[in-house]
Amino acid sequence: MVAFHFTYDLELFGLVAPGTAVTGWFWYHARIVAGSFIFLAGLSLWMAHGQGIRWPAFWRRLVKIGGTAGLVTLVTWATFSALGEPRLTIFYGILHSIAVSSLVGLLFLRLPAVGVLAVAAGVFALPYVWAHPAFDGWLIWTGLSGRVPITADYEPFFPWFAPFLGGIALGKIFSFLGLWPHLALPATPLLRRLAWPGQHSLAIYLIHQPVLIGLVLGAAWLLG
Repeated sequence: MVAFHFTYDLELFGLVAPGTAVTGWFWYHARIVAGSFIFLAGLSLWMAHGQGIRWPAFWRRLVKIGGTAGLVTLVTWATFSALGEPRLTIFYGILHSIAVSSLVGLLFLRLPAVGVLAVAAGVFALPYVWAHPAFDGWLIWTGLSGRVPITADYEPFFPWFAPFLGGIALGKIFSFLGLWPHLALPATPLLRRLAWPGQHSLAIYLIHQPVLIGLVLGAAWLLG
């Protein structure tokens, strides 16, 4: 994620060729990273609520992610407006996608894993085989309009709810096979340090981009 955003920032300030961040290896890299984030969010939903929804914890997490997604929209609107590119505002990026998927994902916690995987396949395939102009405008977040908006980050519900469902399905399969106890590792000091970024992924997501933009902006100023 940090590597992709660094490349994106270099492109934004004209330090690499236009289109670098969305072509070639970087195109695949961005989707692998986003897909892994959403997949792990689905897996986390199962691990936290698969044996019964803990509503207070669920709502706290949803409010935090949803509020942060709103903050991303506000900050990117202000930033890109100042740069003369307000159309790049993130209105349905990865945090928005995770928030909506977390809410809808509750409907699939009781469905058998094979059913969840079947729905995931349908969610993934639908926008590639069917689209309708009625889903343009304020419904463009669904991904069913047939049009990709110009924005800095866009993970529409279709097809990106598919990896979320994949995470739920994997959690169900591992629980059915009794694998989770065997995957637990001892809480050594090294493992605690390695786990730190994952435990603070939201903070890293929010902080790293302003830091990178500041560094790239400074470099562009020096080189200019």
